[in-house]
Amino acid sequence: MTQKTIRQALNDALRQEMGRDNRVIILGEDVAGGQGGTGIIDAYGGPLGVTKGLIGDFGSRRVIDTPITESAIMGAAAGAAATGLRPVAELMFVDFMGVCFDQIFNQAAKFRYMFGGKTRTPMVIRTTIGAGMRTAAQHSQCLYHMFTSVPGLKCVLPSNAYDAKGLLIEAIRDDDPVIFFENKLLYDHACEVPDESYAIPFGEANVVRDGDDITIVAFSRMVHIAEAAAKKLADDGISVEVIDPRTTSPLDEETILDSVAHTGRLIVVDESAARCGMAADIAGLVVAKAFDHLKAPIIQLTPPHTPVPFSPPLEDAYVPSADSVVAAARNILK
Repeated sequence: MTQKTIRQALNDALRQEMGRDNRVIILGEDVAGGQGGTGIIDAYGGPLGVTKGLIGDFGSRRVIDTPITESAIMGAAAGAAATGLRPVAELMFVDFMGVCFDQIFNQAAKFRYMFGGKTRTPMVIRTTIGAGMRTAAQHSQCLYHMFTSVPGLKCVLPSNAYDAKGLLIEAIRDDDPVIFFENKLLYDHACEVPDESYAIPFGEANVVRDGDDITIVAFSRMVHIAEAAAKKLADDGISVEVIDPRTTSPLDEETILDSVAHTGRLIVVDESAARCGMAADIAGLVVAKAFDHLKAPIIQLTPPHTPVPFSPPLEDAYVPSADSVVAAARNILK
């Protein structure tokens, strides 16, 4: 297998699915070089380079640069999906969801239900999440918990390049709307990725590391934070099991509950909201269905309930770190 970054793995997935199915189209801001621009087409390939090269292979009828209007992008994608295409629409930053949320949660998410199962909405929305790039409060949030709460949407959070490719292929082939959350700080993270096409089913968590003393459930970039903490704790003889759910809707409850039944302790490391976020959701699940197995209170390790700071030292302190996970683990063992 070849070492590929998440950026390259996503590009592979898009290229292979567009080659396999001519109904797959891409639309978004600057995905092909800039709407109405006079410069080089495909000069970059989207704001983070994921779609680079695709317009050369598939042309401007299938790789479509749009005006800067998120509501039109999502409305067009929903309509295209309902009428037979399989659009992959890019919402450049998840922070901009407020501009187009109606098209997503009040239209695309409800088409199948509203029409009695007679219509499909095979629509993927790729978007970026995460703090750490010094892009301030309006470009640094992790709002996947808000989409997870909407019935009719499937939510995907890849943490590595192998998962990114397989999950995106699964998303494109899915007949329901899928929100695909890509952490901005992970695009250059590399691992071995097959060149051939493959799909990873939704709702199947990845047990990243086996352990006996503590279960850590982490999402997206926080998986790597949890892994780093687990390695530090292993030096002191503390065995940590790290679980990456990969999708929040559907959620693999069984793997989480089985792990907690084995270890008796749970830490959830989540970069989304401190209030009503995924950490609270996982904690509620475990209390409701595995309370008798708990040996200690659940720890929810999240950012504070504030906007993301612009100050670099404050932004670094805002996001859970390996050291904060290690401290939480030592605390839960007491």
